[in-house]
Amino acid sequence: MAAPAPPSLAVASAPPAAAEPQKVDYLNLPCPIPYEEISREALMSLKPELFEGMRFDFSKGLNQNFSLSHSVMMGPTEVPSQSSETIKIPTAHYEFGANFIDPKLMLFGRVLTDGRVNARLKCDLTDDLTLKANAQLTNEPHMSHGMFNFDYKGSDYRSQFQLGNGGLLGANYIQSVTPSLSLGGEVFWAGQHRKSGIGYAARYNTDKMVATGQVASTGMVALSYVQKISEKVSLASDFMYNYLSRDVTASVGYDYILRQCRLRGKIDSSGVVSSFLEERFNMGLNFILSAEIDHRKKDYKFGFGLTVGE
Repeated sequence: MAAPAPPSLAVASAPPAAAEPQKVDYLNLPCPIPYEEISREALMSLKPELFEGMRFDFSKGLNQNFSLSHSVMMGPTEVPSQSSETIKIPTAHYEFGANFIDPKLMLFGRVLTDGRVNARLKCDLTDDLTLKANAQLTNEPHMSHGMFNFDYKGSDYRSQFQLGNGGLLGANYIQSVTPSLSLGGEVFWAGQHRKSGIGYAARYNTDKMVATGQVASTGMVALSYVQKISEKVSLASDFMYNYLSRDVTASVGYDYILRQCRLRGKIDSSGVVSSFLEERFNMGLNFILSAEIDHRKKDYKFGFGLTVGE
C-alpha cells in the first residue's frame, strides 16, 4: 500500500518590514548658515537688485588674483518731498573698482565720482575664525561708517562678534538642534544713540522648502517661506510686521531659472509689481532688464544694463 504523500509546506509570504525611522546623531549635526544669512533664499528671490535707467559693467582679470572693474550708471534719483508725488532728478555716476582674491584673503575697493569710497575685507585667520571688515567714506558729515566682524565656525554652530563706529557692539549665535532645525539669537548696543536690542531666530529647511522666523525687541517680526517646485522653479513669500509702529508688509514671488536666463518677480501688499531678468547672451556677456510698477503712486521704473567680463 502506497504511503500517503506528505502535505505540501505552504510558505506564507511575510509582510515587508516597515522601514525604521532613521536615528538622529545629535553629536554630529550639520553646521548652520550664518545668522545674518538666515533668510538668504527668500532675499535672493524677492529682493533682486532693482534699478532705474542704464547700467554698464565691465570687469577684466589682470592675473589669477587681481582684477579691475568699471561701472557706469545713468538714471533718475528720487529726492525727498513733502508732497505725495515722486520727485526725480537725473544723475550719472562712474565707479572704478579693484579686487584681489586669494584662497585666504579677499579685498574689494570701489571709488565713485560723487566722492564715496567703499572697501571690504575678508581674511581667514584660521580654519574656523574669519575676519570681515567693511567701510564707507563720504563727503557728507556723520555719514561715513565702518564695521568689523569676527566669525567663528564650529562643528554644529556659528558665532559672530561685531564692532562698529559710533559705539556699536553686537553678537549673535546660531545652533543646529536637529538636522533640519537651527535656533539662534543676537544682542546689540548702539552707544552713540543709547539703544540696545535683542532678537531671536529660527530656520527649518529640507530639500524642498525653507521656512524662517525672526523677532526682535525693536518691534520687528519677520517670516519667510520658500518652496522649491522643481530644480528650476521656486516660489517665495515673506511677511514683515512691526508691533510698535503697526506697519505690515507682505509679498509673494517666483524665481525661474532657465538654461540661458534667470527671471525673478514679485507683488507686495502695497500693489507694487516688480520683475528682474538676467539673460546670458554668451560667455562673459549678460543682459539685464529691471521693472517696478506702482500704479497707486503712478511711479514706474524701468532699467536695462549690460555686463561684460570674464
